[in-house]
Amino acid sequence: MGSIAPTQPPWWKDAVVYQVYPASFKDSNGDGIGDIPGVISKLDYLKDLGVDVMWLSPMFKSPQVDMGYDISDYEDVHAPFGNLADMDELIEGLHSRGMRLILDLVVNHTSDQHSWFQESRSSKTNPKRDWYIWRPPRYDAAGNRHPPNNWRANFGGSIWEWDENTQEYYLHYYAVEQPDLNWDNEDTRKAIYDSAIRFWLDKGVDGFRVDTVNKYSKPAEFVDAPINDPSSPWQYAYPLFCNGPRIHEYIKEMVREAVKPYGDMMLVGELPATPDPKEILRYTSAREKELDMVFHFDMVYTGMGTVRKYIPSSFDLRDVKAAIARWQTFIQGTDMWTTAFAENHDSARSISRFASDLPQYREASARMLALMLTTLTGTLFIYQGQELGMVNVPRSWPVEEYKDLETANFYATMKAQTGDDPVEMSAAMDGIAYLARDHARTPMQWDSSPHAGFSTGRPWMRVHDNYPEVNAEKQIAQENSPLQFWKRLLVFRKQNRGPFCHGVFTEYGHESAAVFTYTKEMGELATSSEKEKVSALVSLNFSAEKQPIHFPPGYEPSRAELAMRTGLGKVEESVLEPYEGRVYWIR
Repeated sequence: MGSIAPTQPPWWKDAVVYQVYPASFKDSNGDGIGDIPGVISKLDYLKDLGVDVMWLSPMFKSPQVDMGYDISDYEDVHAPFGNLADMDELIEGLHSRGMRLILDLVVNHTSDQHSWFQESRSSKTNPKRDWYIWRPPRYDAAGNRHPPNNWRANFGGSIWEWDENTQEYYLHYYAVEQPDLNWDNEDTRKAIYDSAIRFWLDKGVDGFRVDTVNKYSKPAEFVDAPINDPSSPWQYAYPLFCNGPRIHEYIKEMVREAVKPYGDMMLVGELPATPDPKEILRYTSAREKELDMVFHFDMVYTGMGTVRKYIPSSFDLRDVKAAIARWQTFIQGTDMWTTAFAENHDSARSISRFASDLPQYREASARMLALMLTTLTGTLFIYQGQELGMVNVPRSWPVEEYKDLETANFYATMKAQTGDDPVEMSAAMDGIAYLARDHARTPMQWDSSPHAGFSTGRPWMRVHDNYPEVNAEKQIAQENSPLQFWKRLLVFRKQNRGPFCHGVFTEYGHESAAVFTYTKEMGELATSSEKEKVSALVSLNFSAEKQPIHFPPGYEPSRAELAMRTGLGKVEESVLEPYEGRVYWIR
C-alpha cells in the first residue's frame, strides 16, 4: 500500500506576493502619476519574475491626503489611476496569466469626503450620525474647551477634531481627514461588507490585505495616556488604539458573512502594536476562522523611535535576528501561518536599513537579503523595486522632495518643538533620510531614459538619482543582477518548498553581530526527494568584512553541499565575502 500524500496547503501559503503602489509603478498617459493601464502593461514582467499574487495598494476614489488610504468611495477608482473597466481588465489579465489579485481593505476609517461622513457630520439627528465616533468636549476649570482625551494621532496632533456645526469632536486615529468608522453600529458594518468587500469579490478579486485590522473595536472609555512627551499636549498611545474589546467578534463576523461565501480567499492582516503572542494566535489560528496570516512589524520597526518616530534608536544585527526568529519559531507546532517580508509602502528600503547601500555593496546586499527572505517560512511578500535593489533617497534631498503627510507633520513638529534649532533639525533630516515612508514611494526604475521610464511627463515624486545605474532594463541583461538573482531564488524556493516555505527554523550563533545563521528542517509537506537532503543551513554576512561560516554541531562542513550562494567570485571554504549569503544542504 502506498503512503498517503500529505494534504495540500491552501494556495496562499506557497504564493509569492508582489506589492504594487499604483502612483509610483508605471504611468501610461504621461501625466506623471502611475495608473492601472500602466500596471497592466507590466504583467508579463511580474509573471517572468515569478510572482503568483499582486497586492495592489489603494486605487479607490480618494482625495489622496494619505496616498489613497483616505477612501471617499469604495466602489470607484481614483480618476488619475483609471476606472472600473481598467480594474476589470487587470483582474482578467492576472487570471489569464495564472496570477491572482488582492486589494487593500481600508475600513477602520474613510475619507471625510465619503458620503457616509458627509451625512454623519450634517446634524446630530442624521441616521448616519452614529456611523462614526462623536464625543462632547471636556472643559477645564476656566471653561476652556478640550478634546475628550490626550492621545496623539498617528500623523501627529490630537486624535479628535472639533466640528463647529454640531459642536462635538470626531475621532481620527490617522489624519484629520480620515474619520474612524463606528464598528459598534451594525448598520455600519453591513454597509462596509457590501461596499468594500462584496463589491470587489463579485468582480473576481482573490482576497485582501486588511489595513489596521486590530483597530476596529474602540475602547469603552477614552482615558488619558501617560505623559511621555512633556513638550506636547498629545501623548503616545498607539498600543491603546489596538485590540479593543469586540475586535474578534467583528473580524469573525466579517469573514463569515462577507468573505468565506466566496471560497478560499486570502486575508493578510496589518497587526501593529500586538506584542502578546497569545493575542496573535487569536487572530491567526485556523480554528478561530479570522485571518490567514498577519504582518509582524518587529523587523521593520527595529531602530525606529516611539515618542519621535523618525529619530532612530541604536540597534545591531542581533536585534534583527531576534525579531525574525520570534515569529519564525512561534508558529511551529500551531495551526497558524506567517509572512516573510522586509519592505512595504510604509517602510524605508531594506538595503539602506539593514545592510549597505554604498555603491560597492548595494548589489551584494540586495542578493543577500533576497536569499534570507526566500528561505524563511511563510508567505513571501516582495515590494516593488525591491527586486532591483532600490535604496533610500540621498541625504542631500531637501525635505520639500518628501511627499508623505507623516514626514511633513514630523518635520513641522520637530521645527516647532526645537525652535528650528539647526542641530536638532539636522538630526530630524538624518532620521527622515533613514526611516521615512517616502523612500518606498519613489517612482519605479524601469530603464535609463528620462524619469527612469516611469513616465513621459514630470513624475509626481522625484525619481531616485541612481536610476541610470539601477533599473529593470539594465538588470534584465545582466546575469548576476539582483533582478536575475531574485528570479533564480523564487524558482529555488518553489522547488524546495518543504524546507523554505514550510520548514522548521532554528537559529544558531545569536551572539554574532555580523553573521545570521539558521537551519531549516524539512516541513511536513516535504517531498521524498527533499527529505533526502535532511536540512538546509543558511549563513548570511551582514557586514563589510569577511566572516567565518558557523557550522553548528551536527552540521559539519563534511556533510554540507553548497546549494546556493550570492557571492560572484571564487568560493572560499568556510568564509563569507562581505554581504554574502549561502545555503548548504546538510545530508
